[in-house]
Amino acid sequence: MTVDATGRDEALCAILDATAAKLTDQPERAHIRFSASGTGGEGVRSHIRIGNHILLVDEPPALGGDNEAPNPVETALAALLSCQVVTYRVWAAKLGVPLDDIGIDVQGDLDVRGFYGFDDTVRPGFGDVRVTVTLSGPAEAAEYRRLATAVDAHCPVLDLFRSTTPVTTTLVTGQDATDV
Repeated sequence: MTVDATGRDEALCAILDATAAKLTDQPERAHIRFSASGTGGEGVRSHIRIGNHILLVDEPPALGGDNEAPNPVETALAALLSCQVVTYRVWAAKLGVPLDDIGIDVQGDLDVRGFYGFDDTVRPGFGDVRVTVTLSGPAEAAEYRRLATAVDAHCPVLDLFRSTTPVTTTLVTGQDATDV
């Protein structure tokens, strides 16, 4: 990483500047579709393809798996963590906040009674998620708080966790396709 005199990551700033110029001239290019596909594997495993990448997802034995890979909710926490890292780097560059290192820990609490249908008053997803961010670098604490505010306002996966996102499920069974 090459940093200029203000502490900005020059390569990342160049990417941001080029992207801003393209989107100013062609705002329709701002809409990007991401996708993943997958199939069930042995037991409760899933084999996921994301672009050129393959991801295995499994469950621990208590949830019917062999613990060969992270489970779905762990991958959701990992997505939040990695998106926070990216968003901190991008916004540190945008704001000119020098940032040497980022450490992030994410924890989520889930009551499996909701998943198993043992208690329909319990939601099947996380009831609480906690993110601890540790930043290091030469900036004052106030600058890192300003950076954290920008990250919280712009992190896409944090937005997914905090906001309701419309999801449409289509069930395909041999001969038909039906919206569920």
